Amino acid sequence: MMNKLSDNSSTHCSLTMELSTGASNNRPTNVYIWDMDETLILLKSLLDGTYVQAFGGLKDSRKGIEIGKLWETQILQICDDHFFYEQIEDYNEPFLLALNEFDDGKDLSDYDFNNDGLSFPCDDSNRRKLAYRHRAIADKYTKGLRNFLDQNMIKQWDDLYMLTDNYTDGWLSSGRALLDQISGRTKAATSHPSSSENTCDDIVMKCQDINVLVTSGSLIPSLVKCILFLLDDHIIYDNVYSSWEVGKLQCFSWIRERFGGGPSVRFCVIGDGMEECEAAERMCWPFVKMDFRPKAPHRLPGLTVRVIQHYMEVIYGPFNSADDEKEL
Repeated sequence: MMNKLSDNSSTHCSLTMELSTGASNNRPTNVYIWDMDETLILLKSLLDGTYVQAFGGLKDSRKGIEIGKLWETQILQICDDHFFYEQIEDYNEPFLLALNEFDDGKDLSDYDFNNDGLSFPCDDSNRRKLAYRHRAIADKYTKGLRNFLDQNMIKQWDDLYMLTDNYTDGWLSSGRALLDQISGRTKAATSHPSSSENTCDDIVMKCQDINVLVTSGSLIPSLVKCILFLLDDHIIYDNVYSSWEVGKLQCFSWIRERFGGGPSVRFCVIGDGMEECEAAERMCWPFVKMDFRPKAPHRLPGLTVRVIQHYMEVIYGPFNSADDEKEL
């Protein structure tokens, strides 16, 4: 079911040429590898009450759990209604282009996803049907939910986001601002994801530093969470990885293979869990430990690109550039 990254080199590309272009000004490309839950967003800790407990009674516990349940409902509804989740829940892949070699480019505008006979065993025919769904999901991710949600749903979504951001003291908006600073809001994947011309080349040529997400959740809900929590402008769909079955170390290995190594590329992992910490250590990459507790050293708001780069300099050494300092 899983395909080696090299098998998909035509689409899930290595970016060696693009990264060397970015490094032509003697500035390395930084690849920031983010965890999702309790790092860029807060959800699990809201649902189980651990977020509220960390504040020692200063926050309304019932409100926090209610907010978490509202998000859970939104995520599942969008997954089922628009992202084929009921059909493909048992076919989790580590990234959206993992089955791209089985996609024959068929026009999907009139394709009947509900009656194409997708089933086990996962032979080539069924892999092709899964690849069609992945392509449709990539298209929806790129266009954003506002293109197919009604105004009432959009208002509920916007209101819930603002409610959560206020309740968590700006955690969500601070995370987006940090991604914004890194990515420069270059959403180069606005070209159609099914186009053979839409490769990683287009993305990196417009942005030297890159945000990648590696989450322990399954792939489709994680993509939906990216959209609902407004991360999709900063993390393109083929930079989202699910370690659900393969583990974070394997995902990190794929990322290193994809983006290359050497002095022109530097990696940094930002997360809250032991798995990503141990995997980063195995890769000899810096790791920034996130913690939502009020007195924790690294939380949102508060974490900055300068702080992250301090961790990178411990591993890679300092990088002195007037232009780089100006960006920070």
